[in-house]
Amino acid sequence: MPFIPTDSYIEKREEKLIPYNGLWPAIFRGYMPELVFNPEKDREIFYASYVQTYIERDVRQLTQVANESLFLKFMIALSARSGELLNYDSISKDIGVSNDTIKRWVSILQTSGIIYLLQPYFNNHLKRAIKTPKVYFMDTGLLAYLTKWPTPETLANGAKAGNVFETFIVSEIIKSYLNAGKVNVPIYFYRDQNGREIDLVIESADTLYPVEIKMSASPNVSMAKHFTALDDVVGMKRGTGVVLCQYERKLWLSDKVVSLPVEYI
Repeated sequence: MPFIPTDSYIEKREEKLIPYNGLWPAIFRGYMPELVFNPEKDREIFYASYVQTYIERDVRQLTQVANESLFLKFMIALSARSGELLNYDSISKDIGVSNDTIKRWVSILQTSGIIYLLQPYFNNHLKRAIKTPKVYFMDTGLLAYLTKWPTPETLANGAKAGNVFETFIVSEIIKSYLNAGKVNVPIYFYRDQNGREIDLVIESADTLYPVEIKMSASPNVSMAKHFTALDDVVGMKRGTGVVLCQYERKLWLSDKVVSLPVEYI
C-alpha cells in the first residue's frame, strides 16, 4: 500500500509489521536486486561495475556525453547533495561546466530513475513558499558508494548521516507509491522564506499530511512545530502528522501527531 498516515493505513500496516534488523547496513548496501538476492555479492565491485556500465553504455551511447570522467565527478557531487535543495550554480562551480550542462545531466539521471526531484508544495495562497526542488538518490547504496563511505558505521556517524537517512525514507515512500501503480506520486516538501520547513507533504483529496523525518530515537512534539504552516492552505485541511524516526514503536505525541518507526512505510 502507498504510505499515507491515516488510521486505516496504520492499522493495516500493523498486521504485517516486520521490524528492521540492521537498518544502516541495509542503507549502506542498497537495494539493487543483485545485491539483495545475492548476499555474498561484493558491494564495492558491484557498484564500480554498475557505474562504469551505466556511464559507458547508457549515458555515452544514448546522450552523447563527451567527458565521462566529468560526468562521474558530477554524479559524486550530486550524491553528496542528496536531501538538499537543487543548486545548479553550486554544482556547476564544483565541476567546472556550464549551468545548462548540469541541467541536462540532472535530467539524464532523473530519466534513468537514479534520482528523484521532489517538488515544493505550492499553492496560490502560500505567497512565500520556496519554489526550488530537492534532489534525492533513489538507491542509498549507490549514494554511499559515490560518496566513498567505507562502512555502515562511518555512514551512520558521518556529517551527512541525517541527509542519508532522509534520502532512505523519501525513496522508500516514493517506491511505495510506484509499487502500487501510482505513477504520479503525490508527495512534496514545504519550505518558506520565514524558515518554516516540513520534510514531506502527502496530498490526498482535500487533505494534507505533514511528515517530519528524524534520525533521532527520542521523538518529541516540537519536531512537528511547523506542521501548522499547512493550516494556511485555503481549501485543504491538515490530516494526521507523522514523525518518522528510529524510535522502536508507535507513539502518539499529541492528538494530531504520531511518531512511527521506519517499518511503517
